[in-house]
Order: sequence, then C-alpha cells, then structure tokens
Amino acid sequence: MIELMNDSRALLGRHIRHLVRMPEKLISMTVMPVAYVAVFGVLFGSAISLPGAEYHDYLMAGIFAQTMLMNVSGTGLGVADDLNNGLVDRFRSLPITSTPVMIARTTSNVLLTVLSSIAMSVVGFAIGWRTEAGPLSVLGGFGLLLLLGIGMAWLGAWLGLVLRSPEVINPVTFMVIMPLTFLSNAFIPLNGLPSWLRTICQWNPLSVVVAACRKLFGNDIATSQAGALVVRNPEPRALLLTVALSAIMAPLAVRAYRKAAAG
Repeated sequence: MIELMNDSRALLGRHIRHLVRMPEKLISMTVMPVAYVAVFGVLFGSAISLPGAEYHDYLMAGIFAQTMLMNVSGTGLGVADDLNNGLVDRFRSLPITSTPVMIARTTSNVLLTVLSSIAMSVVGFAIGWRTEAGPLSVLGGFGLLLLLGIGMAWLGAWLGLVLRSPEVINPVTFMVIMPLTFLSNAFIPLNGLPSWLRTICQWNPLSVVVAACRKLFGNDIATSQAGALVVRNPEPRALLLTVALSAIMAPLAVRAYRKAAAG
C-alpha cells in the first residue's frame, strides 16, 4: 500500500508539472466553465423565472455537475495521448504496477475540475449565488460533486484505453455528456416539460446528483422535483450512484491498461 501511494504521488507530480508547462490547458479548463456560469446565469436567468427563488441559485449545482462530467473527455483524451506518444511503453520499463499510473492520470484531471469549480464558485457569488445551508452541508455537496468527477474520470480512462483514437473518443464522450447534461434538471425546471420527456429527465442519474447537491447547498427548489420519486431524498441515491460508478469503472480501467501495456 505504501509503495502504491508513493508511486501514485510521484506520477501525479509528473502530471502536475506537465500542466504547469502547458498553461493553455489549465486556462481552457478554467475559462470555459466560468463562461458557462456567466452566460447561462445571465441569459437563462432573464428567460426563466422560479417562484420564490433566483435562477442562479438553481443553476450552480447543474453547472458544477456538468464540469465534473467533462472529466470523461479530458481523461479519455489524456490516456489516448499517453498510449500514442510512447509514454505507456516507458512506464512499462519501470518497476511500477498499472494501478498508480491510472490513479495519477485520473487524479490530475479531477484536480483540474476542482480548480475550475473554485473559479466558478467565485463567479457564481459575483452574480448573486448564495448557499443557504450550513458549512458541513455545503462541503457535503462539493464532496458529492468530487465523487462524480472521480467516477467520470475512471469512465474516461476506460474509454481512452478501449478506443485509443482521439478522433473516436471526442464523439463518443460527446454522446455521453450531452444527453446526461441536457436531458436532466441541470439547467431548467422539469415541471414545464411534456410528461414523457419529464420522466426521462427525472430518471437521468445526473438529475439525482444535481438534486442532492441543490439540497445540500440549501438551494432546493420544489419545481425541480415536482412529482419525481427518484429525486426525493436524493442524497443517499446520489452517493450510491457516484461510488458505484468508481467501483465499477476503476477495475475495468486498470484491467484495460494492463492489456494495453502488454500489447
């Protein structure tokens, strides 16, 4: 276990140094989510009215969740780049196992989204977002988002190892991110949708996570959960979903890496 931690820490340091040498990647991962907060907060906020609530309070949990979903594409492309530039071959010659390699890769991408979330929080507060719950509850909301980001990073790592080509990874991850994001309660209340579409959105796993985060932030709005059994008391369901995602995808990603390294 100590050796695993030391190897993971050393490889994570390598990824962080690589990011420092490529500030454009860090800027792109930070600027886009911040732009989403500013643009959606102003544009959607002027078009959507919520009884007894401000739209930016409704929006922020959804924007945070969307940012965590982006780990699937960032990690997938990073893993594919490692495979194609010979880095995996160099790792194969070192006395390290496959697990710390994958832990370092996924953790570095999750750290990027954490930085993005910090910047988004600042912009959110600037446009009027406020948490109405206690500090522990708010930290619980961000912790749940972190678990979502970790799970999506492991999913992205597995996709990158299976697909290997950036030209394939981009459209595949787009097909994962877009339905999860826009067929959910992330940006709009669901009570105004047709019943069949509302049912699809309510049973979207992301809707459960977003509803849980809103509740933990104290931004829970009744219209976002109208008639939806799956998003009532969403915290335990969201915790189970996010932990299960990592528990399933992490072993699959490590196994896929071993297969790729052996080949």
